[in-house]
Amino acid sequence: MAVIELYAHKSQEESKTAPFASAEEAWFWFIQAQAARNDGARFSMGLGLVPRPCEPIDILKILDRLHRQRRLLMDHMLVLRHYGLRLMPPDPNRVKEARAHTLWVEALDRIEEILVRKGIVVTNFIEEAAE
Repeated sequence: MAVIELYAHKSQEESKTAPFASAEEAWFWFIQAQAARNDGARFSMGLGLVPRPCEPIDILKILDRLHRQRRLLMDHMLVLRHYGLRLMPPDPNRVKEARAHTLWVEALDRIEEILVRKGIVVTNFIEEAAE
């Protein structure tokens, strides 16, 4: 019977997950996960070094819903993708990136609302880590 328990899949409630500190952190994780998936990696919930409270598809579904509701425009999506692949946000101090920075902030604010509600992002992450 002990052998069966060793191989029993733990539910998400049983395993401790580490929520993201911000929508930006979740976005960069998502972009890296998608790049790995495009390179042939397969994902299983809870098998990463840091178990996360979601899968990459969950973030993709949120993006899709926001886009269908016209809360995220194609300009938002293009900026998120471009700077996400660079793994750095647009610099508001660079003239050529000022508009991209505005779109970046707008998009992540709209995404973060949903991520916080779903428990994927914890906004008071630093305070909880100190406790």
